[in-house]
Amino acid sequence: MKILTFGEIMLRLKTPEHLRIIQSQNFEASYGGAEANVAVSLAMLEDTVSFLTKVPDNPVGMAALKEIRGYGVNTDLVLKGGKRLGIYYFEKGSNIRQTNVVYDREYSALSMAEPEEFCWESLLPDVDIFYFSGVTPAISEKIEIAVTEALKYCKEHNIQVVCDLNYRSKMWSTEKAQSVMKKLMHYVDLCIANDEDFEASLGIHAFDGDMAHGIDQIETYKKGMEEIIKQYPNCKAVASVLRNIYTVEDGQWMGIYLCDGKFYESPIHTVHSLEAVGAGDAFAAGLLHALANHFSPQKLIDFSITASVMKLMVQHDFNVVSEEEIFKIMKSKDINLSR
Repeated sequence: MKILTFGEIMLRLKTPEHLRIIQSQNFEASYGGAEANVAVSLAMLEDTVSFLTKVPDNPVGMAALKEIRGYGVNTDLVLKGGKRLGIYYFEKGSNIRQTNVVYDREYSALSMAEPEEFCWESLLPDVDIFYFSGVTPAISEKIEIAVTEALKYCKEHNIQVVCDLNYRSKMWSTEKAQSVMKKLMHYVDLCIANDEDFEASLGIHAFDGDMAHGIDQIETYKKGMEEIIKQYPNCKAVASVLRNIYTVEDGQWMGIYLCDGKFYESPIHTVHSLEAVGAGDAFAAGLLHALANHFSPQKLIDFSITASVMKLMVQHDFNVVSEEEIFKIMKSKDINLSR
């Protein structure tokens, strides 16, 4: 099956050795972004995947494409133009000090793109699954229109749509997110909702904000998932990651999946994290891989959460792990992934 992810790739500048941004005189450069991360994960899993975005036609934009192309992602559909690539600054937390991200993505090539630049009749005919996250329509009102037009084309041509709600408070308010995502959800076939996503993006209560006791709230998560399907009957399945986060490094993770009226739960993984960025994208990629390869619902959620927790042990945005490595952890009787 052919998968297309649509979103923004950015230059990532990370401080060294747990330094705060205000302290750092040097930054480590790499590339990342929600849908780009998903595309790389899928390529690592040997799926047929293309990434759609717009990057400036300059060495920085070309370097970003070269990076993901090197992992096997098809970038033939990428538009070129605009003046700059978006940037995000990454400051890794430690123990009780939270990780911090600062965006510098205004006026990026993708945010300034016009909706008519995306000719969905040419971009989507050979696609089986279209993937986007809530980050993409938050980029700009023009890209919100582009996403809407893409979803309408998908619905008319029976292309499966998968959406990770992926709410980002640094990009838009809950009011704006809900006004947009509630409309887009009418075109979504499978939804991923984690933690605050339920309420921030759709106004559905599922989580009280206590990250130390997320797994303990599994019953309210399930009610929230059922409410999504009730409000959006076109959405046939919902997946979610539940976490008990004790420190930046230490916690417990599990996944749940609602499909055809039945819940499927993964084992709980106890983890010591090296870097938490991109774990949600790794979960989404695992889910897409499972869909494309017709995994059973239980195998789907077990595979997806294992891919997600493995990303916690990998630096940078991309989850560079293979299907074989994920299966090895799944089959292990010891699911404690702590250091």
